[in-house]
Amino acid sequence: MSTERIEAARERLGQYMVEQGKKNTRQRDLIVDVFLEVEGHHSLQELQVLVRQRVGTVGYATVYRTMKLLMDAGVAVERHFGSDAARFELAEFGTHHDHLICEACGKIVEFEDPVIEERQDQIARRHGFQVNRHRHEIYGLCAGCVGNVTDGA
Repeated sequence: MSTERIEAARERLGQYMVEQGKKNTRQRDLIVDVFLEVEGHHSLQELQVLVRQRVGTVGYATVYRTMKLLMDAGVAVERHFGSDAARFELAEFGTHHDHLICEACGKIVEFEDPVIEERQDQIARRHGFQVNRHRHEIYGLCAGCVGNVTDGA
């Protein structure tokens, strides 16, 4: 994850905390640090495990409330990939990416493609539609799982 994205997230969160009159707590700061340091898309349970590896104990409700705060601040985004539990990722801050999701192992790959973005804009304009946001998810099998299906056949 880029240092610029992490710095932008910390700055946005700091502004939000001041505006809302919220105070930092040791546990909240630790959860925020873990969330910003880990790559990928993590469930509440996964984040709780990662935080517990550092401090030994933190409640599920504390992780939930902190992630809700991060979403309210515009720092985190909640994603639902298929029937999987909610997963959280760092907000984009001026960039955009899409996702490839493996239906066998759950692997999630982020990708950017300016050709796809331009084509989506062309389609929207052709239909007189103004795009405010979009989500592009492609479901299938990752290379490792395709190999397992092929090997097992």
